[in-house]
Amino acid sequence: MSGVGSAEALPGLAALDWPRIEAELDQEGWAVLPNLLDERRCRRVRGLYDGEEAAFRTRIVMARHGFGRGEYKYFSDPLPPLVGELRTRLYPPLVAIANRWQDALGIGVRYPAEHAAFLARCHEAGQTRPTPLLLRYGADDYNCLHQDLYGEHVFPLQVALLLSEPGEDFTGGEFVLAEQRPRMQSRVAVVPLSRGDGVVFAVNHRPVRGGRGSYRVVMRHGVSKVRWGQRHTLGIIFHDSK
Repeated sequence: MSGVGSAEALPGLAALDWPRIEAELDQEGWAVLPNLLDERRCRRVRGLYDGEEAAFRTRIVMARHGFGRGEYKYFSDPLPPLVGELRTRLYPPLVAIANRWQDALGIGVRYPAEHAAFLARCHEAGQTRPTPLLLRYGADDYNCLHQDLYGEHVFPLQVALLLSEPGEDFTGGEFVLAEQRPRMQSRVAVVPLSRGDGVVFAVNHRPVRGGRGSYRVVMRHGVSKVRWGQRHTLGIIFHDSK
């Protein structure tokens, strides 16, 4: 796992425009995080999938569960340094948005300022298994629309980082989001990503301002069919699993 490197020297993390990200999350329920990882780090994280079995706690073949086609592996504790640093350092700017969303929806749950404190809350409830994961798709693979809910305690936002280059490593395989609006037809977004980009998005639901205050919109995410090549993604989920 040491080959993954450290997040300390990541200029992309420090360069994120959080006012823009917050505005886009409020407007759309998702926002792109550009250039989080350089090509070298993307390649090294991808290499964990087949290169370091001890880094993972379990492997899921999606077709066996009706999730789609392709497979993914959940990381074990301790997380690889880069994965752990990204999870720890992305949480604080997102928690302010998460708590504001809770206020808008009239939900009493509040999230602590530090990720370690939130994980302690998860662990006290029996959610002790880490949820960051590495996904791999080949030709004709896809991921059905879903939500990553693993127990009572769910952080409202999560991040996916594309580790492969569209048009070079694979074609197709677009990241998609579906927004289920009350008494309206669903709205779909296709998120444009390049290698090293992340997308932060609503896990379950988000507030949308209406004429009588904010109302709840349900969000789901997935990946369209890969037409050619191989696509890898790093998923950063902030709550742990039972």
